[in-house]
Amino acid sequence: MFLDLDMFLPDFFMNKVEDINLEKLKQLGFDSIIPDLDNTLVGWRSRTMSDSVKKWIETAIESGFKLCIVSNCLLHGRVRFFGEMLGIPFVFRAIKPRKKSFMDALKILDSPPDRTVVIGDQVFTDVFGGNRMGFLTILVLPIDKKEFYATLIQRTAEKILLSGFRKKGVLKELCEESERPLIKTPKTNSSDEGKNRTLKKNQ
Repeated sequence: MFLDLDMFLPDFFMNKVEDINLEKLKQLGFDSIIPDLDNTLVGWRSRTMSDSVKKWIETAIESGFKLCIVSNCLLHGRVRFFGEMLGIPFVFRAIKPRKKSFMDALKILDSPPDRTVVIGDQVFTDVFGGNRMGFLTILVLPIDKKEFYATLIQRTAEKILLSGFRKKGVLKELCEESERPLIKTPKTNSSDEGKNRTLKKNQ
């Protein structure tokens, strides 16, 4: 058994949320966005949000996008604070990359996976989880160097992965010339596929 590293490859990589071209996402056929919260929209433990991020969210809503924050943060009050500030729904204690929180968000948004974008700063939660669901995945750089200690440990493995993707030239930025991936379906690793084959065999 081995893990397919493509499961951790984002469809696009951008420096920050505000750099993501909303009009281009529309052209590619997307109308729903699931952003992470900490170190994606705001700094870790920060109670303030930059004006540029607020403006980006406002522009997204005015452009017809549906949004729902999905955060691994355990503090309901914190996630609710920013959700209410932005006027968008949220899912907290998501335990990404598990699928359940993403499925909950899809119900809230009333959106299919192939029209949904996940944006986050972590490969092993946001990108991996989004790829498992068949979402378009966009990785951004973390806003703050301060993070939960478990996340800091994961960053080492994340840097190794991203370095390998860069050397292969497969990390792409979302730009005017960008095209929607020809095949964007939920990704599974080899062990998942093996389980599926076993289930089918026993049915």
